[in-house]
Amino acid sequence: MSELLGTDGVARCPWGNSAPDYAVYHDTEWGVPLRGQNALYERLSLEAFQSGLSWLTILRKREGFRKAFAGFEAEKVAEFTDDDVARLMADASIVRNRAKILAAITNARAIAELDRPLDELLWSFEPSGGRPRPAALSDVPAITPESKAMARELKKRGFAFVGPTTCYAMMQATGMVDDHIEGCFRAV
Repeated sequence: MSELLGTDGVARCPWGNSAPDYAVYHDTEWGVPLRGQNALYERLSLEAFQSGLSWLTILRKREGFRKAFAGFEAEKVAEFTDDDVARLMADASIVRNRAKILAAITNARAIAELDRPLDELLWSFEPSGGRPRPAALSDVPAITPESKAMARELKKRGFAFVGPTTCYAMMQATGMVDDHIEGCFRAV
């Protein structure tokens, strides 16, 4: 339990104690059920941008991403052109990775083609039934059958940069799964 205590005396998942930005994110957002097309599009996009990087990098650039990607309004991003891609590649307030930028635009366009709301589609992969609460970070999976199925379905629908690990991280971030470890004040 002592390894869960932050310098502020709060017991949280160990990663949440590693930086003040992480503590705020852990305590107020991570694992909280999130709905709504643009909110989920933002999280899916940010998880894709995080691939291969520290989540802390993405958290610290989140406001830059929001400005650069029109507040993650999928309808607006779907209309981005080559000029927008050039603008984004020159924007130091975001992660400037062409493949990830193009994926965010591709995914906005894929959302426009869905036959059901994005949040309904994504939440349909929420695991049913209970599972044991992780006792330690080593008990938290990176991929699950549900995240594999979600990735497969999203790719089938034209989404890009949505592998099973990215999908599982998004499921954790948006409360589709609860991976707060035993002893964390958020574990309920």
